[in-house]
Amino acid sequence: MSLGVSDSDRVRRFVLEKHPIRGHAVRLARSWLELREHQDYPPAVQKLVGEAVGAVVLLAATLKFDGTLTLQLQGKGLVNLLVAQCTHDFKVRAMARHEAITPTDAEGEPGFRALAGEGQIVVTVEATDRASSYQGVVPITGHSLAECLEAYFVQSEQLPTRVVLAATSGLVSGMLVQRMPGEGGKQDVDPAELESAWMKADHAMAGLHAIELLDDDIEQRLVRMFGADEVRVFGGKETKYECRCTRDRVANVLRSLGVEEVRSVIAEQGAVTVTCEFCQKPYRFDPIDTEQLFTGSPLGSSSIN
Repeated sequence: MSLGVSDSDRVRRFVLEKHPIRGHAVRLARSWLELREHQDYPPAVQKLVGEAVGAVVLLAATLKFDGTLTLQLQGKGLVNLLVAQCTHDFKVRAMARHEAITPTDAEGEPGFRALAGEGQIVVTVEATDRASSYQGVVPITGHSLAECLEAYFVQSEQLPTRVVLAATSGLVSGMLVQRMPGEGGKQDVDPAELESAWMKADHAMAGLHAIELLDDDIEQRLVRMFGADEVRVFGGKETKYECRCTRDRVANVLRSLGVEEVRSVIAEQGAVTVTCEFCQKPYRFDPIDTEQLFTGSPLGSSSIN
């Protein structure tokens, strides 16, 4: 089975029929290209951003919420900030800030530890239902973003989890497998059999290489990993790129800066231009626009709070 339209830009859930083991797989093609249409990252940074986008979709797929899930890497390496976001309906965007990267022939592209350095991974769920909002923080550990996510699940949800992530310039792919708590409601599950099933899944994920994840059809890969009579793959949800920046949101940011700050920029540059870090779209506010931001009063008015 070749990769079809239904498998491109989708996240799909799968379960092992006989055991409380579940997983999700994601492939992003069109949405990945659209996401970085106006970004120009070095290859190593581009790969890490792609892995983060795949990761944030997998994270969102494991939860039931209405809002936005943000995966943020805050490190002291070459990439000092990386933000990937996914909404409950799987609309994604991402951005990264990084130092100059000039790899040599001898050293090649920098690896994960050089890119991330020391720091932390922050996962934040901003839900319309505040009871569903959440934030988890784990240190940057291991030698990949996937290992950081595995540590996150163990710490935050106490769920044994294995993650594989892969990204090229044209495709992002990822897979996550989890052992659910208890016996998943199956009263006749033998503990030894369950442990054996999880060890098999763990071993299969450990042997899954990035190039296989990129090249294989999802269903074919899962059948080879777990057996045709063991795994059920669901249709999944479509993923899309969407930046949620608007002129109104930028206006609110300017208001938060205060009238004096905005007035100083107007005096120096004649206008205020704010560029979205996710999509690179510029928003320009001339002196009249900026006056209207502050309750319609002139920027110099003492009545402005």
